[in-house]
Amino acid sequence: MEKFTTLTGVAAPMPLVNIDTDMIIPKQFLKTIKRSGLGVHAFDEMRYDETGAENPDFVLNKPQYRNAQIIVAGDNFGCGSSREHAPWALADFGIRAVVSTSFADIFYNNCFKNGMLPIRLPQEQVDLLMRDSERGANARMTIDLEAQEITTSDGEKIHFDIDPFKKHCLLNGLDDIGLTLQKVSEIGDYETRMEQSRPWV
Repeated sequence: MEKFTTLTGVAAPMPLVNIDTDMIIPKQFLKTIKRSGLGVHAFDEMRYDETGAENPDFVLNKPQYRNAQIIVAGDNFGCGSSREHAPWALADFGIRAVVSTSFADIFYNNCFKNGMLPIRLPQEQVDLLMRDSERGANARMTIDLEAQEITTSDGEKIHFDIDPFKKHCLLNGLDDIGLTLQKVSEIGDYETRMEQSRPWV
């Protein structure tokens, strides 16, 4: 998993509340078990019209936000079903962080497992970042995970809280498999002991 240390990029404003996982990646695209290739379908029903043409009014289709790496969203982002394809689609699109007042618990935890940083902040701070993101591509934010700070395009710093274990995993690029592999020598020792003490198993 890619490490998350410091990110400087364009933030796209999505003030809608209750953006659910079906809006992030509709159900017809859930047949794959690969994490790649879903970015083109992220927010499919909002990005494209019935003919498959891009909707010019959707924020991620606007020239200034096509390369956005941060989303500043309304309340309760990632609600709905527990599909892990939602953070897969966002990550494949290029999103590395989402800021909101709240997230659905399963989506929130799935973000960390896929190298993405979800940041919870009070409403007034989300509103500030929403206004900053509305300035377009020239207004770039910086997220420093080690310092737990967001720096706006005007240089204002906003502190955010994060679970220390989740922070450690993101900083070191550790998903569940990576965490297990850290214990590979201990696992090998255990298997050797079991083979010696219980050879019939």
